[in-house]
Amino acid sequence: MVSLDVRTLMVPVGIVRMLEVVLSCISFSLVASEGHVNSSYWAWCMFTWCFCCFMTLLILVLEFTRLNGKVPISWDDFTTAFAMLATLMVLAASVIYPTFYINGSRPKPIAATTMSCLCFIAYAVEVALARAQPGEISGFLSTVPGLLKVLEAFVACIIFISLDDSIYNGFGGLQWCVAVYSLCFIFALVIILFTICRLISLFPFSFDKVLTCYNILAVMMYMTAVVVWPLYAFKGYHKRPSNCERMCDWDMRLVVSFMTCINLIVYILDTVYSVRLVFFTHSS
Repeated sequence: MVSLDVRTLMVPVGIVRMLEVVLSCISFSLVASEGHVNSSYWAWCMFTWCFCCFMTLLILVLEFTRLNGKVPISWDDFTTAFAMLATLMVLAASVIYPTFYINGSRPKPIAATTMSCLCFIAYAVEVALARAQPGEISGFLSTVPGLLKVLEAFVACIIFISLDDSIYNGFGGLQWCVAVYSLCFIFALVIILFTICRLISLFPFSFDKVLTCYNILAVMMYMTAVVVWPLYAFKGYHKRPSNCERMCDWDMRLVVSFMTCINLIVYILDTVYSVRLVFFTHSS
């Protein structure tokens, strides 16, 4: 028999989550009422608000009905990782949507952007509340390397929505870069899922050492992408084309270049933490 726990809705985290559901739902509804736009950035913003609203509502329902204890995953790791990911996703949507889709003084897009910014603040508050309770949070995804893994996956998502097959089709160098983004994203996602599902103990060897080797390999792969992508993507482009509108092919190439550099920095930080953990903390 399902027992209800009203206290989960009365604590600060529960109140913040209810605000997140309302704000993300309002953002989604306002933008949807403006009509469909054939753009990967628009689709990303809509997916962000819808996904965050659904997942936060699901977390609220599971905790309210106390069914979260029956889910065969690390619940604290899951909620911490999701709050961090949602914060980044909503922040990106709050920047991307007004940059590309607010024209003039139409009230609905402006209101949607405002609601999205408030939603970002709510998710940031949830992350702060979770991090302020170290006694209740334990696990890989609540550590700095774990949060960096979430950040790596998020940055890869921004790269993917900025890619167009017309950019890299027929160019071996650019296809290599896409392979780098895809492989590193898949491995980061697998590590996150293995952690949440408590499957790390099934590894026949040290998880920390595997993580360190993967991070070193990812850094080397991203170092090639940082050089190869702009070299081929901007071949023939000495500056931004004069006929380039608010969002054009050149802008998307630039976004990919910038986010590639960002992810390289994140992977380097991740590698430093991993090496320190394996070779210095363990040895001491």
